[in-house]
Amino acid sequence: MERFKAFRIFSEDGKVTGRLTQMALDDLDPGEVVFKTAYSGVNYKDALAATGAGRIIRRFPCVGGIDAAGTVVSSTDPRFTQGDEVICTSYDMGVAHDGGYAGYCRVPAEWVVPLPAGLTLFETMALGTAGYTAALAIHLLEQNDLAPANGKVVVNGATGGVASLGIDMLAKLGYQVVAITGKDAEHGYLRKIGAAEVLSRHTLEMGTRPLEKGMWAGALDSVGGEQLAWLTRTMQPHGVIASIGNAGGIEFRATVLPFILRGVRLIGADSAFTPMPLRRRVWQRLAADLKPRHLPEIAFVITLDDLPGIFEKMLKAQLRGRAVVKIA
Repeated sequence: MERFKAFRIFSEDGKVTGRLTQMALDDLDPGEVVFKTAYSGVNYKDALAATGAGRIIRRFPCVGGIDAAGTVVSSTDPRFTQGDEVICTSYDMGVAHDGGYAGYCRVPAEWVVPLPAGLTLFETMALGTAGYTAALAIHLLEQNDLAPANGKVVVNGATGGVASLGIDMLAKLGYQVVAITGKDAEHGYLRKIGAAEVLSRHTLEMGTRPLEKGMWAGALDSVGGEQLAWLTRTMQPHGVIASIGNAGGIEFRATVLPFILRGVRLIGADSAFTPMPLRRRVWQRLAADLKPRHLPEIAFVITLDDLPGIFEKMLKAQLRGRAVVKIA
């Protein structure tokens, strides 16, 4: 029986740890579709799961990686046949079901998306859950009436994977993007991928009033906490915020005044369990009008052996862009 390399997460002596192991197909969780993994990606959720820094993973042992793309080798579901190129992201991948950090994946057919025309397998993982989340958030913002003519769109936590891709996508669509980052050395990078203006988080004047000067028509918030509260106070009338992350904390203190006096809308983008019709629609847009123009600048390639070091950098906010894991 063919054996393959996998990055598997264990709980040993009360400590969560991940390491490279050898596995066989029979070792993987059940599912109707088996595909040979070409690429995976690295997300903040992966770093939390693999290191035990967050209570993300729900069973042990488990192959890490919430993203995967590859070529079908077998399927008991008639929607997929041998040779099909496919994507599988989110759901329980890498947290309660063996994920993408392995030579093969076996997953439920209901989780699988056919590769859209216009994307390669590498590009899907350069996007991954991060790119999908950014695209879903933009799609929802536009469904809530955001348009380039409305005004500036602010993106905080701007050098992260989701935010970087979101900046690129928004700029491509014609939005005037303002990036906020605590990494002052990265201003040039952010302008290169589409930011019209870059603000340093260290010099932000957040104020304390329930309503501050309205500056933004839209916002992509990957931070949460104090910065999300500030965004609610600084939105223009009828501005809309998409909440996509919690790097700055899971709680924020706000008043109802932005919502009842300015009509501000705060929407959540749930990338993990998006209904499949919407999931496919977003992936189609990622292959077309939302396909970033600067993936080579945003994405870089690593191997399974590099994962522990990448996780450490990600948790210390020392990583820029998207790490793509080459599996095959």
